[in-house]
Amino acid sequence: MGIDTNTRLRILHTESSTGWGGQEIRILTEAKGFLDRGHEVTLLAPPTAQIHLAALKAGIPVVGCPIEKKRPRAFARLALWFARHGREFDVVNTHSSTDSWLTALACAALPVSPPVVRTRHVSTPVDRGLATRWLYLRGTRHIVTTGEAVRMQLARDNGFPLEHMTSVRTGIDLQRFRPLDRRESRTKLCVADRPTLGVLATLRDWKGHDYLLDALRSVVDRFGDWQLLVIGDGPRRAHLERRTAQLGLQAHVRFVGNQDNVPEWLSALDVFVLPSYGDEGVPQGILQAMACGLPVVTTPVGAILEAVREGETALVVEPRNAPALAEALGRLMSDAGLRAAMGRAGLEFARANFGIDAMLDRMEGVFRRYGRKRQ
Repeated sequence: MGIDTNTRLRILHTESSTGWGGQEIRILTEAKGFLDRGHEVTLLAPPTAQIHLAALKAGIPVVGCPIEKKRPRAFARLALWFARHGREFDVVNTHSSTDSWLTALACAALPVSPPVVRTRHVSTPVDRGLATRWLYLRGTRHIVTTGEAVRMQLARDNGFPLEHMTSVRTGIDLQRFRPLDRRESRTKLCVADRPTLGVLATLRDWKGHDYLLDALRSVVDRFGDWQLLVIGDGPRRAHLERRTAQLGLQAHVRFVGNQDNVPEWLSALDVFVLPSYGDEGVPQGILQAMACGLPVVTTPVGAILEAVREGETALVVEPRNAPALAEALGRLMSDAGLRAAMGRAGLEFARANFGIDAMLDRMEGVFRRYGRKRQ
């Protein structure tokens, strides 16, 4: 049953990034969730962006606009688009730096425009200059962060008022992300039926793949039957494949690229690891892994500690510390009972805290409070 047109939200998302990762997945998950609730949702993104194609495949209305770079032509195109279509939306939710700047400036230049809500997905330090302060406090009606740690960081380091920001943790589809039969998943995916570590992340330097390879090298002589699946793609793939060869790990590491059937790949694992050392909010890979019943090894960067219970659902180690990472991996690789107990705890924690409805409820509250009020 649809909702009344007077209460239906008309939401525009903008995303300038052409890459792929948890941020793009959250945008699409949120958009699809609001569409399923009967709201109107449109995504505006560069035609060359991976999220543009993914939105088309998911049935999410998407408009192509060349906003991938902060250039006068991009601003002119976006301002013209808002002049023609801005009145059609109650709120615009921006996500990356470039689209946030272009959208805030375009809306500020128009007599009538939708209020801007900025979602801050990562913990990268924010510039303290006056222009950036204008963007966050004047050009943006409200800021959403994907974790409380990111909200507190912006308050502490940039002096942004806490009341100007709301933390909304990412939610995942718990009907989709659930434990599947491990052996059946391995057979379907042509994965060797061996004990398996796995990392799911875009192949960027700060995701810590180099430290994971170093850690694996130090434990592989003790656990020679174990293998590592590297799920995801990105600019560091060629480098990581070379390092795998240099470390003599070709028989233990398999790069599988980006995958749509993520629950099956996660269910093929025995242990999930994400050794990030920067730029994290609450990584979706960790939430998805716990929802699939996996124990986790990770670091305390960004808002990761909001996604796990240290010692219960995850072992948490110092960032950029391959020996500490190797020790934590070794604990789980050598103890099937510990893996099972942490996996069960993670599954219970994910089911209790990370469902998509909680995210949608909180985002809807933000949009209604700070969006345009219709007469």
